[in-house]
Amino acid sequence: MGEQKVSLLTDEKNRKGFIKNLLKDVRALEYMLDNDWFESDIIRIGAEQEMCIVHNNTLKPASLAMEALDLMQDLEWVETELAKFNLEIGATPLKFEGDCLKQMEKEIDSKLEIIKKRIKPLDVQIILTGILPTLQKFDMGMHNLTPKKRYFALMEAINKQLVKKNAYEVKLQGVDELFVEHDSPLIEACNTSFQVHLQVSPDNFKDMYNISLALAAPVMAIAANSPIVFGKRLWHESRIALFQQSLDTRTVHDHMRERSPRVNFGNDWLHDSILDIYKEDIARFRVLISGDVSEDSFKMIKKGEVPNLRALQVHNSTVYRWNRPCYGISPNGKPHLRIENRVLASGPTVQDEMANAAFWLGAMIGMHEKYKDVRQHLSFADVRDNFGKAAKYGIDTKFTWINDKKITAIDLILEELIPIAEAGLKKMKVDKADIKRYMNIIKNRAKNHINGARWMLRAYNRLRETSSENEALTVITAAIIKNQNAKQPVHKWELPELNMLKKYRPSKLRVEEFMERDLFTVEPTDIIELVSEMMDWRKIRYMPVETSEGEFVGLISSRLLLRHFTRTHKGDLNFKKDLKVGDIMIKNPISVTPNTNLLDALSIMKENKIGSLPVVKGKELMGIITETEFLRITGRLMRRLEEEEED
Repeated sequence: MGEQKVSLLTDEKNRKGFIKNLLKDVRALEYMLDNDWFESDIIRIGAEQEMCIVHNNTLKPASLAMEALDLMQDLEWVETELAKFNLEIGATPLKFEGDCLKQMEKEIDSKLEIIKKRIKPLDVQIILTGILPTLQKFDMGMHNLTPKKRYFALMEAINKQLVKKNAYEVKLQGVDELFVEHDSPLIEACNTSFQVHLQVSPDNFKDMYNISLALAAPVMAIAANSPIVFGKRLWHESRIALFQQSLDTRTVHDHMRERSPRVNFGNDWLHDSILDIYKEDIARFRVLISGDVSEDSFKMIKKGEVPNLRALQVHNSTVYRWNRPCYGISPNGKPHLRIENRVLASGPTVQDEMANAAFWLGAMIGMHEKYKDVRQHLSFADVRDNFGKAAKYGIDTKFTWINDKKITAIDLILEELIPIAEAGLKKMKVDKADIKRYMNIIKNRAKNHINGARWMLRAYNRLRETSSENEALTVITAAIIKNQNAKQPVHKWELPELNMLKKYRPSKLRVEEFMERDLFTVEPTDIIELVSEMMDWRKIRYMPVETSEGEFVGLISSRLLLRHFTRTHKGDLNFKKDLKVGDIMIKNPISVTPNTNLLDALSIMKENKIGSLPVVKGKELMGIITETEFLRITGRLMRRLEEEEED
């Protein structure tokens, strides 16, 4: 759940001191590995559950994490996350046997119910989802950074790595395209995960870590749950690209030198021990923040004491491998090693999450029994390619598998991986009823070709045919919460209907949540005939005017065109026929900013007797909202009121 006692590296002395401690930690870890200090006679599992907080009335992110924590001061297991609209809980580590999976599910369910009750006074609720559908880009500003020392230090440290200041770019393409610049790494906070931990003995760590790399793609494919970002239909597991790009400080060069992003899958198999990963991450990635390190880990080793390796843990927390190595100390005082699976999204339900966990945990054990050294059967290039494809296409992916076999995600999971996972769970003596229950959830997803991402995309495509983007996203969010509360796994979910949202009230929303973004524009030097034809072709009444540099300078309306052509037809001697757009356009038209309230925008249009409002930020056109959109909103609200009266 993250190291909180950290600080920014403020001077060279501070940096050198932390790096010396980091190197001591590596030496200490190496000594403990060489001298068999690690716990190896027990296997435990664990998990971390992230969630979003949303307002009850709008289902939009509620930046009230600190207020929520004030209501839960007696609960040690709930913690903040990067953004003010997120919380995280940890599940108690359990021995991997018997009813451990059922116990973990009950514990997570119980903790979530406690949180729901505690936060009721705030008029909010929680939701489990990889990326909250109702999130908007304006929610990702630094005003929503959780006010804790670690987060401020991390944001500042990452910003210092940028060559082009305050310029993080996100480029993603799926059904739609997202191409946006952001001013901070906080856009990473879009992501909400369910992280699963598996304790591994040092002797098996290399082989098990490589298996985790091989399994990352098919497990993610069946579990994908993050297809929509800011209303755009992108990758089935958009968290993967969004996380990497939101923290990517690399710049474009005219050479082809290899440079890894801080969020990465890895560059090769693990060939020796966990030390190789730690050493590579220290060598590749600059230290960002320091921990308040008081221990001398190597001196502790000499005394026979087990160190916390705080410096190593702090640095490891700033390098984001999708399969992360972890060091910890067990309750019995012995050190242990874990593999943290970070590819799984939060949701769709706790049942689904535990099925994903059971699938991954069982497959890890089963694959080790069947193949042991997976490097002999798969190339790393294929494994990394599988990972990228699974993030994009989810359950629709086609993989390259053992012995260069080409196989769909569905067939691979049903024919090969579920039997392997079942065998692994049986080896760990997990209760038979639990194995059947969780594997049946995975089987039903595969057989019905459905997971969280596929359900969300189907729902969104259907809802957008008859509603606005904002309303569709709100309905989807409401449906997710309803199904989670009913504890129905996603393969049983029905597609939502618009009328399920009884309390939808758009009046408090911002203009940018309703404005039209897919714009056709002309330049001041374009001929009038071009504008006329374009407006006729696209059935639009208002055409924004931009310069070739992208600066918004005016507006053409159908009324202006009518006036122009009327004077031309009448043969007005004082009227020039060869005018350009810039000659007749409305210069400096009335406009609003993206965060203008929707009712305020309507009032502006009414008072000024205008039919459209360009939405402008600085000199850049962001979108446009017209009277037509207000008519659509009014029509839908009237239908909704009629339906409420009938009920």
